[in-house]
Amino acid sequence: MSVCAESAVTLSQRIFCELREAIVEGAIPPGSKISEAELAARFGISRGPLREAIGQLAAMGLIERRPNVGARVVELSRARLIDIFHVREALEGTAARQAAARMDRQAVAQLRETLDAHEQQIREDAGHAYFQAPGDVDFHYRVIQGSGNAYLVKLLCNDLYYQVRMYRCQCGMRSERGPAALNEHRGIVDAIERGDGEMAELLMRAHIRASRENVERMLGQGRCAVLD
Repeated sequence: MSVCAESAVTLSQRIFCELREAIVEGAIPPGSKISEAELAARFGISRGPLREAIGQLAAMGLIERRPNVGARVVELSRARLIDIFHVREALEGTAARQAAARMDRQAVAQLRETLDAHEQQIREDAGHAYFQAPGDVDFHYRVIQGSGNAYLVKLLCNDLYYQVRMYRCQCGMRSERGPAALNEHRGIVDAIERGDGEMAELLMRAHIRASRENVERMLGQGRCAVLD
């Protein structure tokens, strides 16, 4: 569970969550300078909790600190996005392999329910968009959690996860890959349910690779103004 969803959070955690969503959704645009004075006034807090929150955001790659420049929101770039896909292909492939060994029947059933909901979403969208909500309703998030590997969870769900969401939210690239992606997800779940880790990894890697190639095509067509 995200710390933002917990009932009792510290002041710095609350500010961290609010800033994280503002950055991910573009309310604080890429490249923006992070002014501690302005943010402290905006939230009505001292700089101590704010600095702690900014430190967390820097650790997860949403803020960059540069000598003689200060802290800024990361810039969205084609190279950064493609690099993220390459990292995801390797790590999520491993997560799928381990999920095949560790997910129980109930977890697999919940994963199938998630995909049924996604299928309905695609049917209702004439453009076949497959824009998944954050958290447990996200197929990839569930598979990663199902791996039971704390290191993969930290890297993919706490760090890269929000960078991926940042691109999703701000690039808004609508793709016709929705039905194909859903079928690829179902194939991965079938392999996980059979306990076939090797196949689950191969299918996950192929799925993310196909998504990357699709994104590269859309970028070539200028379908993400943020990265032009």
